[in-house]
Formats: sequence, C-alpha cells, structure tokens
Amino acid sequence: MSESFDDALNDLERSGRQLDALSGFFLDRFPVTGAAVSTVGDVLGSETISATDDVAARLDELQFDLGEGPCWEAMRTSAAVLEPDFRHRGVSRWPAFASAVEDDAEVASMFAFPLSVGEIKMGAVDLYSAEPVALTPGECTQARAMADVVSRHVLRDALSGFADNDAQTGIYSRRTVHQATGIVLAQLDIGPDDALLMLQARAFSTGQRVMEVAQAVVDGTLRFSRTSGGIEAGS
Repeated sequence: MSESFDDALNDLERSGRQLDALSGFFLDRFPVTGAAVSTVGDVLGSETISATDDVAARLDELQFDLGEGPCWEAMRTSAAVLEPDFRHRGVSRWPAFASAVEDDAEVASMFAFPLSVGEIKMGAVDLYSAEPVALTPGECTQARAMADVVSRHVLRDALSGFADNDAQTGIYSRRTVHQATGIVLAQLDIGPDDALLMLQARAFSTGQRVMEVAQAVVDGTLRFSRTSGGIEAGS
C-alpha cells in the first residue's frame, strides 16, 4: 500500500462513530461517482448507513426492496462484486434490480465490497459510476481493506447500542419499514417475513416504493385486513 493510502486508511480508522461520513472515504479514493454503506440481511437489518448522494441511496433502497443486486451478492458470497459494464450485463446478473434502473443514465458501472467480521456477514459498500469504469486489482485490494475497517465500525456501533439511538433516525433510515412490518403482522396475525412480503407486494402492484407503503401503514392511511377472498389493503 502506498503511503497516501496508509494515511487514508488511518483517517478511516479514526472516523469512529461518524457513520454518516463513511461512504465519503470511498468516493475520495476511487474513480466513481457515488458510494453507499449499508447493512443487509437478518443480522443488522437492511438499512443505508451512509450515502454520498441520493442516487447511491436509491440504489441501496431498490436492492433492499427487491432482494437482489450487488450488495446482496457481496454480502452472501463474502467476495467483491465487480460489474464495470452494468448497462449491458447487469440484467443477466440481477434481472429485477437492473430493470428497475435500466433507464437511469447515471449508472454505468457498479461495484460492491462485503462488510463482515469473522463469520458475521452484515452488509456491503456499494460504488457506482455514471461513466463506464473498471477498478484495478490494486484498487480492489484497497477497497476491501477499507471495507474491513468499516465493518468493525458498524459492528462496534451496533453492539454499543448507538445505532438504536442515532443511526436509525437518519435520513435514509429503514425504521419505518420495520415499524410497518410489525403493524401488518399484528393486523393479519402472520410472521414478520410474510408481513414484509405483503408490503413488497403492495408496493409492486401500485408502483410505489416500499418506504412509501410503509409510511402509509404507520400513518394509518393504509390497513391490511383479511376478507373471504384473501387479504385486502385499503384505508
């Protein structure tokens, strides 16, 4: 590693609880347009912790809603996910996710690096570029090293309980989805996985984001109920 990268890594090490600033370290270091750090899956839930811009945050949210994409693949495989030609090859790797962003000219390349500590797989760092780019092997090594540091920050924060008080009230919080899931499972007497599936199905059928449907449930303007024909969603 070069001395300048050592300095960058040391700065990242010292960033401590400034979780909302974590994505900026990747944007400063690599030839990309935007970056996001997110937790994914059951361990810490699915939530964007830090994003450099709205596009990066939206890419994360789409992956949360659809259950597929670079961040999911990186988390599940514990390996770097590199797609420099997302516009042409993305649809074969992640059909639903790529279709959701196919008209977005801002996304030409995507990369993801897993967040994990030991056997704990907790999320990923997503990078995107508006222009086609490829990361060199050296850059991939550096990104993995930075993701390892971020992993420790995220896990340490979760274990300390700090995330419960601060991170979950951030502007990209998924707390509303968690709250709505609890409301729906109570309304329908079903498990949490099925309750989340009901929110996702409603979003798909209406062309909304899951966050929008969740907010309506929390606000009380949308309620799920059982009918003789199945399950109905209405005001």
